Amino acid sequence: MSYRIAVKRSAAKALKKIPKPDRKRIVEKIDSLAENLPHQDTTKMKGNNPFHKVRTGDYRIIYEIQENVLVILIVKIGHRKDIYRNLP
Repeated sequence: MSYRIAVKRSAAKALKKIPKPDRKRIVEKIDSLAENLPHQDTTKMKGNNPFHKVRTGDYRIIYEIQENVLVILIVKIGHRKDIYRNLP
């Protein structure tokens, strides 16, 4: 089952600020999420929220899986040192 990828405007803006080699790896990881979704128990973030995370080098991709419409919503992309601050 293939998911469609949707990216929040703020996440797309943050992606543009990331250095080009890292940005390429992140985009490849996002594309692979649509076809090969990791097991939800291993990527689920702690706490009472709908978010999952996946790492790509020193960067993290925070996303939400919307099962009813088969969409993966990319919520936030950033460096591991400050990605977890101010989650929506």
